[in-house]
Amino acid sequence: MALLIASDMHKDMAGRPLLRGVSFKLERRERMTIAGRNGAGKTTLLRMLAGETSIDRGELSIAKGVRIALHDQRPPRERRMALREYLLSGCAEELQIEAELSALEGKMAAGTADEAMLARYSGAQARLEARGGYLWRNRATAMAHGLGFREADLERALDTFSGGQLTRASLARALATGADVLLLDEPTNHLDIESLEWLEQTLVDLDAAVVLVAHDRWFLEAVGTAVLELEGGRSRFFAGTWHQWRREQAAREIALGRAIDKQTAEMERMERFIERFRYKATKARQAQSRVKKLAKMERIEEGSLRAPADGKGLEFAFSSPERSGRVIFELIDARIEVGAPPLVLLEHAELWLERGEHVSLVGPNGTGKTTVIETLAGRRELAAGKLSIGHNVKVGYLSQHADELGAGGEANQSVVEAAQRATGLSPGKARALLGRFLFSGEDAEKPLSGLSGGERRRLSLAVLVGSDAHPPNVLILDEPTNHLDIESREALEDALRSFTGAILLVSHDRALLDAVGSRTVAVEEGSLHSYVGGWPEYVRVRDERRALAAGRPGQIAALVVSPVGAAGNGSGSLKDGSALRAAGHPAGAARRGKPKPRATGPSKNRLSEQQKAERAVEDAEAALSALEGELADPAAWATRYESAKSEARHTAAKRAVEDAYARLETLID
Repeated sequence: MALLIASDMHKDMAGRPLLRGVSFKLERRERMTIAGRNGAGKTTLLRMLAGETSIDRGELSIAKGVRIALHDQRPPRERRMALREYLLSGCAEELQIEAELSALEGKMAAGTADEAMLARYSGAQARLEARGGYLWRNRATAMAHGLGFREADLERALDTFSGGQLTRASLARALATGADVLLLDEPTNHLDIESLEWLEQTLVDLDAAVVLVAHDRWFLEAVGTAVLELEGGRSRFFAGTWHQWRREQAAREIALGRAIDKQTAEMERMERFIERFRYKATKARQAQSRVKKLAKMERIEEGSLRAPADGKGLEFAFSSPERSGRVIFELIDARIEVGAPPLVLLEHAELWLERGEHVSLVGPNGTGKTTVIETLAGRRELAAGKLSIGHNVKVGYLSQHADELGAGGEANQSVVEAAQRATGLSPGKARALLGRFLFSGEDAEKPLSGLSGGERRRLSLAVLVGSDAHPPNVLILDEPTNHLDIESREALEDALRSFTGAILLVSHDRALLDAVGSRTVAVEEGSLHSYVGGWPEYVRVRDERRALAAGRPGQIAALVVSPVGAAGNGSGSLKDGSALRAAGHPAGAARRGKPKPRATGPSKNRLSEQQKAERAVEDAEAALSALEGELADPAAWATRYESAKSEARHTAAKRAVEDAYARLETLID
């Protein structure tokens, strides 16, 4: 039986239509994600389902006894109550039943019990059992712990927590209710990866229906079983995962684009005929017939679907940077502290970054990731240890909260003024840059203080891209996808993947880590550990290690470059030059015999590009061969740290060969 049925729901906002004819059905254990651009009405729809916003037209049917809980981005109103009290306050029915049981027990203890009272007591107990019995409080505690709160935090007043912690508290309260229908608006905000993984598993295991809005693509794919697409006020229900819906949407929009092109061509042909023959006696009847037909024709663009070109999206690329030295950063035996008295976050930490590497820095919240990258960016001093910076290194830094936007300018400066100050561009060029980041016309005159989180992030990206006079060859990015919608996240992902300089990336967006990172550095046990490979490789090793610790032995198949700076040899270390050559990419053997492109057919420009690509393959293979010779020296593997660096360099060189061959393959007919 359906828990909730929405039928032809309409909603206007500020006198303008927002939602038109939204309909869907929600079953138990179904997890429906709402997809749509910013401003499509996703949050409004959640509040309509929760009964907090009125429905202008249509009907919402909720099955008898179904409880609904909403988590959105509004902070708790009552800030003086303790976190534990706030969590339990969402369980009003359980509290009411316990109060009823306590009152009945008092009366029975006074000797006034009768059959009616015993029946009431038995009924109240049954209702409480249905809500988890007397252990329902443990449910609230477990939800808080899963979202990163410690036991001591439960007694703290809400006004002692940060905004991000209050958002997590709101989510824990919604989960603790045991509701039949959970409505979750951006539940992934302010969660580290460990908490995200816990939330994914919790939602999958719940015997409830879930409706959620999120921008975390990995989370949507892991949790969702259906998608409700909002576009142009209309809704479209799709039964399937997020990935399946994206694939279906792409195919539909391609087909729609063809239909629009065909209709446009037909309309233009009819209009030309009308204009030419409207006043000719021999063609007047045909012309009038076409006028009527044209007037009756329903424009595809005005239907429930949009043209693929509708709605301007974020598109940008980073400028080609100057070449730096091979080593970008090298952090040796570092101690990193914060606060006074100092709190040591990392001890004996070692980290390196080389030219062209894309490295992800991961770890739970509060372990020092932001402090590490601030140190590398020159914004903090080391407590101990050494930081070496390579030749011709130019850093582009993006902070987590875009604090650098307003630095050094007037308090009421506008978007365009802030962009000019940060990039040194002329007013015209600054406006052109801002237009690429969706700040056009009056939006460029907005004051910084009035920008939303997403607008501030887009502006900080514009500033990072706009430094064309001295483009950075190293990008240090702290949570760059914060407040960005999915389309903007994918545009950023494309730009970072094509960036030829080095990247050090801190993010909880696992889709971004998966797409961009080629090596992973994890903050573990107060130090930095380096792993060859991107996010999937790191997760595989991490999970296998956890299985071993839990007494479930399994063979670790991935290459681990061990705790950096620890004694001994890494489990993935290669010992000598022959091993390196044996482990090399097939490009070194089988692929060298790849047939050359055919001599006939391609244009001169195509042949020229092929020749360049072939030379790039030869250069990459020569560099790999030279590196293998260099790494044959036992000194390259003398310590755990040197082994890790050597392994990473070898992996990067092999990847360069792969990329060169991939480029060549695209040019061969």
